[in-house]
Amino acid sequence: MKNVTKEQFIAVLDDGGVTDDQKARLHAAFEKRYPEAHQSFLEMLGLPADAIRDLRARSRAA
Repeated sequence: MKNVTKEQFIAVLDDGGVTDDQKARLHAAFEKRYPEAHQSFLEMLGLPADAIRDLRARSRAA
């Protein structure tokens, strides 16, 4: 099974009309409700460890 890349996933969100603010809220909700799954999802998208760490920290602070 081929994973979806970060770029592909963002393109789908953009095509669906999801704004940057909405994307940030989605990450914050994902981190709050399912932190381990959020980590796994970001890894599946191929994000580097430092980017994941930063994104999760921003999501927790939101």
